[in-house]
Amino acid sequence: MIDTYEGSCLCAAICYLLLTPPKAVSHCHCSQCRKSHGAAFASYGSVPRSQLRILRGATNLKKFASSPTVMREFCGECGSSLFWSRTQGEFADWVSVALGTLDTPFLPRKQKQVHVDSAAPWYAPVSALTHTG
Repeated sequence: MIDTYEGSCLCAAICYLLLTPPKAVSHCHCSQCRKSHGAAFASYGSVPRSQLRILRGATNLKKFASSPTVMREFCGECGSSLFWSRTQGEFADWVSVALGTLDTPFLPRKQKQVHVDSAAPWYAPVSALTHTG
């Protein structure tokens, strides 16, 4: 089993290292995650903030408070969504990592769909789609 995971933004200006496998893997359908990622949902895994190392490009990491208690972090060069975290309360010492930015293969043991009541009306799960090719 791999113990560390590397990741980066689209332009590779920011590179990071996770010292532990992501936990609490979720696919969030809330409108903030959809807008942040420009997709039907965002996939995240969480690690204690102490287990995240920014290897390169810390000065390119920009922050945006998407709500009074949530801070989102992204690359100021290419715009890649990288992290989000709570600014207070339970789990404020954890960071959620956009799994699409991982460069090291990662297979979660468990995963869940969250905020499906807010799912985009145009999204249909893969099992509901007709496959071609």
